[in-house]
Amino acid sequence: MSAHAPRRLLLVNGPNLNLLGTREPDVYGSQTLADVEDLAAATAAAAGFEIRAVQSNHEGVLIDAIHAARQDCAGIVINPGGLTHTSVVLRDALSAVALPVAEVHISNVYEREPFRHHSYVTDVAVVHVIGEGVNGYATAITRLIAVLTGQADG
Repeated sequence: MSAHAPRRLLLVNGPNLNLLGTREPDVYGSQTLADVEDLAAATAAAAGFEIRAVQSNHEGVLIDAIHAARQDCAGIVINPGGLTHTSVVLRDALSAVALPVAEVHISNVYEREPFRHHSYVTDVAVVHVIGEGVNGYATAITRLIAVLTGQADG
């Protein structure tokens, strides 16, 4: 990461994640989207980064935010929600902006329905955090910042 690179991450949460805290708490827990965004901001701030957060139930809004990140973000942390398993265009947007990507899933998608086992995002992400609950966002941010600052293992 160059001295002039932005110290901002885009945090993207896809469809239905606005319902965190009330949606299937046995799967997703009781923490809200605001809790996720607060945790992300605090984790990033501890490493000298800031977060710009976006959540939408509309694929095009997410793609526009990803495109805009090219201007002032160093990387992207994304929980695409159900778009993980269906959206080639979301995957293409992430690939097109050429920023390092961290993919996050609150639940362990590999222990759920078979249609959730495939992710269109996995091959464009450099960090994958699956099944750690909301705390997985902190893990993903920490690992992505390590990649950005050249401190990642391996």
